[in-house]
Amino acid sequence: MVEITLLSHAQAKVGAEFVYLGGAPVCRTCPYRHACLTLDPGRRYVVSRVRPVEHPCALQETSANVVEVTAAPRTLVVESMSAVAGSAVETGRYSCNRLDCANWQVCAGPSLPPKQRFKIQRVEAGATECLIGRKLKRVEAL
Repeated sequence: MVEITLLSHAQAKVGAEFVYLGGAPVCRTCPYRHACLTLDPGRRYVVSRVRPVEHPCALQETSANVVEVTAAPRTLVVESMSAVAGSAVETGRYSCNRLDCANWQVCAGPSLPPKQRFKIQRVEAGATECLIGRKLKRVEAL
């Protein structure tokens, strides 16, 4: 599904990726907030089209381009029982202090949202190594 938002001229390029962090306090009174603040905080997006429309942006302190974006797939780990292609899962950061684990970034890293709903697109074969004993699988999800 294509969604729209406003991005600065520097970010408004086809193929550019960003993580939507939510609205800033200055956005609360913006007349364009209904077009701009519709994305899911913590989710990664890819610019698919830059429209030839600009609006003033108080956050950027300049004008911003209207862009079409799509959710970008991201690599996650989920409980093995939940790892089914096409299914929806609610997952987020696992509690883990093993920074030496090869999967820590996709399991407990700071770039993960605390809790978010994803649709599993693809499940990697085999179990994913977990240094604290969880039964996990690596998946690509939207």
